[in-house]
Amino acid sequence: MATLLHIDTSFSGENSHSRAVTAAFRKTWEAEHPEGTVIYRDLAAEPIPHLEADAYYADSEAPAFALRRQLIEEAEQADVILLGAPMYNYTIPSTLKAWLDHVFLVGRTSITENPSLAGKRAVVVASRGGSYREGTPMHGNDYVESYLRLTLGEVFGLDVTFIVPELTLAPNVPTMAGLVPLYEASAAESRATAESLAKELAVQAAA
Repeated sequence: MATLLHIDTSFSGENSHSRAVTAAFRKTWEAEHPEGTVIYRDLAAEPIPHLEADAYYADSEAPAFALRRQLIEEAEQADVILLGAPMYNYTIPSTLKAWLDHVFLVGRTSITENPSLAGKRAVVVASRGGSYREGTPMHGNDYVESYLRLTLGEVFGLDVTFIVPELTLAPNVPTMAGLVPLYEASAAESRATAESLAKELAVQAAA
Protein backbone atom coordinates (compact mmCIF):
# COMPACT_ATOMS: atom_id res chain seq x y z
CA MET A 1 0.00 0.00 0.00
CA ALA A 2 1.51 3.32 -1.09
CA THR A 3 2.33 5.96 1.53
CA LEU A 4 2.71 9.71 1.01
CA LEU A 5 4.32 11.93 3.66
CA HIS A 6 2.89 15.42 3.09
CA ILE A 7 4.39 18.33 5.00
CA ASP A 8 3.18 21.94 4.70
CA THR A 9 5.01 24.85 6.29
CA SER A 10 3.43 28.06 4.94
CA PHE A 11 1.82 30.31 7.54
CA SER A 12 -0.49 31.86 4.90
CA GLY A 13 -3.29 29.33 5.18
CA GLU A 14 -5.77 29.41 2.28
CA ASN A 15 -3.75 32.19 0.64
CA SER A 16 -0.63 30.03 0.45
CA HIS A 17 0.78 29.38 -3.00
CA SER A 18 2.85 26.39 -1.88
CA ARG A 19 -0.20 24.81 -0.20
CA ALA A 20 -2.23 25.18 -3.40
CA VAL A 21 0.36 23.15 -5.29
CA THR A 22 0.93 20.51 -2.62
CA ALA A 23 -2.86 20.12 -2.41
CA ALA A 24 -3.04 19.55 -6.17
CA PHE A 25 -0.34 16.88 -5.89
CA ARG A 26 -2.04 15.18 -2.95
CA LYS A 27 -5.50 15.21 -4.55
CA THR A 28 -4.13 13.47 -7.63
CA TRP A 29 -2.10 11.02 -5.54
CA GLU A 30 -5.15 10.05 -3.47
CA ALA A 31 -7.21 9.57 -6.64
CA GLU A 32 -4.58 7.12 -7.86
CA HIS A 33 -4.27 5.44 -4.43
CA PRO A 34 -7.72 5.56 -2.78
CA GLU A 35 -6.65 2.80 -0.39
CA GLY A 36 -3.25 4.34 0.28
CA THR A 37 -1.95 6.17 3.34
CA VAL A 38 -1.22 9.87 3.74
CA ILE A 39 0.79 11.04 6.73
CA TYR A 40 0.18 14.78 7.05
CA ARG A 41 2.00 17.38 9.10
CA ASP A 42 1.13 21.07 9.09
CA LEU A 43 4.21 22.59 10.69
CA ALA A 44 2.67 26.07 10.72
CA ALA A 45 -0.41 24.96 12.67
CA GLU A 46 1.46 22.46 14.84
CA PRO A 47 5.19 23.29 14.83
CA ILE A 48 7.58 20.77 16.26
CA PRO A 49 10.08 22.01 18.86
CA HIS A 50 13.57 22.93 17.83
CA LEU A 51 16.07 20.15 18.43
CA GLU A 52 17.69 20.45 21.86
CA ALA A 53 20.61 18.70 23.52
CA ASP A 54 18.55 16.15 25.44
CA ALA A 55 17.01 14.83 22.22
CA TYR A 56 20.21 15.15 20.20
CA TYR A 57 22.29 13.11 22.65
CA ALA A 58 19.55 10.75 23.83
CA ASP A 59 19.76 7.00 23.45
CA SER A 60 17.37 5.75 20.77
CA GLU A 61 15.15 4.16 23.45
CA ALA A 62 15.06 7.19 25.75
CA PRO A 63 11.85 9.23 26.15
CA ALA A 64 13.69 12.34 24.90
CA PHE A 65 14.25 10.58 21.57
CA ALA A 66 10.58 9.71 21.02
CA LEU A 67 9.72 12.61 18.70
CA ARG A 68 12.85 12.11 16.60
CA ARG A 69 12.02 8.42 16.24
CA GLN A 70 8.46 9.23 15.16
CA LEU A 71 9.53 11.79 12.54
CA ILE A 72 12.26 9.53 11.15
CA GLU A 73 9.94 6.54 10.96
CA GLU A 74 7.28 8.60 9.16
CA ALA A 75 9.86 9.51 6.52
CA GLU A 76 11.11 5.93 6.28
CA GLN A 77 7.56 4.61 5.80
CA ALA A 78 6.85 6.95 2.90
CA ASP A 79 7.17 6.08 -0.75
CA VAL A 80 7.13 9.79 -1.60
CA ILE A 81 7.85 12.83 0.58
CA LEU A 82 5.97 16.01 -0.41
CA LEU A 83 7.28 19.25 1.11
CA GLY A 84 5.84 22.74 0.89
CA ALA A 85 8.84 25.04 1.27
CA PRO A 86 7.98 28.70 0.64
CA MET A 87 10.90 31.11 0.65
CA TYR A 88 11.02 33.22 3.81
CA ASN A 89 13.83 35.79 3.87
CA TYR A 90 15.77 33.93 1.16
CA THR A 91 15.64 30.51 2.82
CA ILE A 92 13.32 27.82 4.20
CA PRO A 93 10.83 28.36 7.05
CA SER A 94 12.33 27.72 10.49
CA THR A 95 9.63 25.10 11.08
CA LEU A 96 10.98 23.04 8.19
CA LYS A 97 14.52 23.48 9.48
CA ALA A 98 13.35 22.07 12.84
CA TRP A 99 11.89 19.02 11.08
CA LEU A 100 15.12 18.46 9.18
CA ASP A 101 17.19 18.75 12.37
CA HIS A 102 15.13 16.01 14.03
CA VAL A 103 15.33 13.71 10.98
CA PHE A 104 19.05 14.34 10.42
CA LEU A 105 20.40 11.38 12.43
CA VAL A 106 24.04 10.42 12.00
CA GLY A 107 24.43 6.74 11.20
CA ARG A 108 20.81 6.28 10.14
CA THR A 109 19.49 8.97 7.82
CA SER A 110 22.77 10.82 7.32
CA ILE A 111 26.55 10.47 7.30
CA THR A 112 26.39 6.76 6.63
CA GLU A 113 27.08 4.59 3.62
CA ASN A 114 23.44 3.57 3.22
CA PRO A 115 21.07 6.29 4.51
CA SER A 116 17.68 4.85 5.43
CA LEU A 117 15.88 7.34 3.14
CA ALA A 118 18.14 6.77 0.13
CA GLY A 119 16.36 6.23 -3.16
CA LYS A 120 12.97 7.58 -2.09
CA ARG A 121 11.37 10.32 -4.15
CA ALA A 122 10.86 13.79 -2.75
CA VAL A 123 8.84 16.61 -4.30
CA VAL A 124 9.54 20.12 -3.01
CA VAL A 125 7.18 23.00 -3.78
CA ALA A 126 9.48 26.00 -3.38
CA SER A 127 7.28 29.06 -3.89
CA ARG A 128 8.77 32.55 -3.79
CA GLY A 129 7.55 36.12 -4.12
CA GLY A 130 9.97 37.09 -6.87
CA SER A 131 12.10 35.31 -9.41
CA TYR A 132 15.60 34.00 -8.82
CA ARG A 133 16.21 32.54 -12.24
CA GLU A 134 19.44 33.07 -14.11
CA GLY A 135 19.41 36.49 -15.70
CA THR A 136 17.24 38.10 -13.00
CA PRO A 137 18.65 40.68 -10.54
CA MET A 138 18.18 38.25 -7.62
CA HIS A 139 19.86 35.25 -9.24
CA GLY A 140 22.19 33.57 -6.75
CA ASN A 141 20.24 34.66 -3.68
CA ASP A 142 18.03 31.56 -3.49
CA TYR A 143 19.01 29.57 -0.40
CA VAL A 144 15.99 27.28 -0.53
CA GLU A 145 16.76 25.05 -3.46
CA SER A 146 20.52 24.90 -2.90
CA TYR A 147 20.10 24.02 0.79
CA LEU A 148 17.44 21.38 0.18
CA ARG A 149 19.40 19.81 -2.68
CA LEU A 150 22.25 19.36 -0.20
CA THR A 151 20.25 18.08 2.78
CA LEU A 152 17.58 16.06 1.03
CA GLY A 153 19.60 14.95 -1.97
CA GLU A 154 23.24 14.59 -1.01
CA VAL A 155 22.82 13.84 2.69
CA PHE A 156 19.57 11.83 2.85
CA GLY A 157 20.02 10.34 -0.61
CA LEU A 158 16.54 11.31 -1.80
CA ASP A 159 15.73 11.75 -5.47
CA VAL A 160 14.46 15.35 -5.34
CA THR A 161 12.24 17.20 -7.81
CA PHE A 162 11.51 20.92 -7.35
CA ILE A 163 8.33 22.70 -8.43
CA VAL A 164 8.80 26.47 -8.25
CA PRO A 165 5.77 28.79 -8.30
CA GLU A 166 7.32 32.23 -8.57
CA LEU A 167 6.39 35.92 -8.60
CA THR A 168 3.66 35.22 -6.04
CA LEU A 169 3.81 38.82 -4.76
CA ALA A 170 2.92 40.25 -8.17
CA PRO A 171 -0.87 40.48 -7.60
CA ASN A 172 -0.35 42.46 -4.37
CA VAL A 173 2.63 44.70 -5.10
CA PRO A 174 1.87 47.65 -7.42
CA THR A 175 5.41 47.83 -8.79
CA MET A 176 5.11 44.19 -9.89
CA ALA A 177 1.78 44.62 -11.69
CA GLY A 178 3.38 44.05 -15.08
CA LEU A 179 4.51 40.61 -13.91
CA VAL A 180 1.03 39.32 -13.08
CA PRO A 181 0.70 37.36 -16.36
CA LEU A 182 4.03 35.62 -15.63
CA TYR A 183 2.85 34.85 -12.09
CA GLU A 184 -0.40 33.37 -13.41
CA ALA A 185 1.49 31.25 -15.93
CA SER A 186 3.88 30.02 -13.24
CA ALA A 187 0.99 29.12 -10.90
CA ALA A 188 -0.84 27.19 -13.62
CA GLU A 189 2.32 25.40 -14.73
CA SER A 190 3.18 24.46 -11.14
CA ARG A 191 -0.24 22.93 -10.50
CA ALA A 192 -0.14 21.03 -13.78
CA THR A 193 3.36 19.75 -13.03
CA ALA A 194 2.26 18.64 -9.55
CA GLU A 195 -0.69 16.71 -10.94
CA SER A 196 1.38 15.07 -13.67
CA LEU A 197 4.18 14.15 -11.28
CA ALA A 198 1.73 12.74 -8.73
CA LYS A 199 0.34 10.38 -11.37
CA GLU A 200 3.84 9.32 -12.43
CA LEU A 201 5.04 8.67 -8.87
CA ALA A 202 1.81 6.95 -7.91
CA VAL A 203 2.35 4.43 -10.69
CA GLN A 204 5.94 3.86 -9.57
CA ALA A 205 4.89 3.39 -5.93
CA ALA A 206 2.30 0.82 -6.95
CA ALA A 207 4.73 -1.18 -9.08
